[in-house]
Amino acid sequence: MAPKRSRGAGALERKPSTALSPAPAPSRSNDLYAALDLGTNSCRMLIAQPKGSGFHVVDSFSKSVQLGAGLEKTGRLSRGSMARTIQALRICQQKLRRNRVKRMRLVATEACRRALNGPEFMRRVIRETGLRLEIIEPEQEAQLAVISCAPLVSPKTENLLVVDIGGGSTELVWIDISKVPPKDRARSIMRLHGGFAQAETDIPAARVVDWISVPLGVATLRDQFSDVQDDAARFALMSWFFEENLSDFTPYQSAQPQERFQIVGTSGTVTTVAASHLGLRRYDRTKVDGLRMTSEQIDKVIHNYLAMGPAGRRVDPCIGQDRSALIMSGAAILQALMRCWPTDRLSVADRGLREGLLYAQMSADGVLEEGTF
Repeated sequence: MAPKRSRGAGALERKPSTALSPAPAPSRSNDLYAALDLGTNSCRMLIAQPKGSGFHVVDSFSKSVQLGAGLEKTGRLSRGSMARTIQALRICQQKLRRNRVKRMRLVATEACRRALNGPEFMRRVIRETGLRLEIIEPEQEAQLAVISCAPLVSPKTENLLVVDIGGGSTELVWIDISKVPPKDRARSIMRLHGGFAQAETDIPAARVVDWISVPLGVATLRDQFSDVQDDAARFALMSWFFEENLSDFTPYQSAQPQERFQIVGTSGTVTTVAASHLGLRRYDRTKVDGLRMTSEQIDKVIHNYLAMGPAGRRVDPCIGQDRSALIMSGAAILQALMRCWPTDRLSVADRGLREGLLYAQMSADGVLEEGTF
């Protein structure tokens, strides 16, 4: 499984991931946009209405479907995982119909990209739910993750690493915004929704130094080392194995201490680590989204996870039973990244592909107002 790249991816209830709070459904259905992300583990959807430079969420859906269960061994989506996913998609279809949504983008990612029967499953989805999902390429997935995190970019940041730890893959994008005026840096990231290769202009623009899609996420990395019995040994092997897969990433080849550097991490792993750091017994998005963590704080949480052991992690309220099986593979990825690029400025993003899909659609339609995020 070679990384895909180009030069210049739980038991706690999660509120809809957006910078704006939910609002009552509007009366005009043509105001509404929808975004659906079918990943290796979860099926998630947001229905939202543009407001100002952002949007209000009016309906949402999130379900663990484990679509990629068994994919590592067989190369195919199993009957059980497809059946679970179809059931979840039927609920999404009902919500789209009830809200009379006309503008939508529905995507599938790594599990459907890799599965031999992925295209066949997409045809089955159309037959049984009426929904047309597109299997997007890794570069599109990386673009969507980047623009969803634009509001969290600090005006002081000159080099930015956006990390999206998914179920089946992990996307990393390194962006140089040192030539962009500080007040315009977040918006320059948003402009990348059209692609990482930007046309030459007189306006200072964000420059993508490099990006990579590593075909290892929380589920696929866990499955690679499922035969290792010792908890700590398995964690160490996962972390170093993930780092080995970064060898083609240009910033890894020239890794050195960075000034005015920021990492933005988006995934259930990062938000769970943040919740554990804060000691939250009930997940609170308003406290997690935008939180900054240091390498030392992240290491402390991970060491605590290891001390708990599998049984302790299953009953920990910050992790929960559903996420307990995946948290250590995600933490192994996070630890590898912090080992390569230590920083006191890792920003936690409770947002991701769905938000990126919404921003991209609304930006293309010109319905977002200019202004700060």
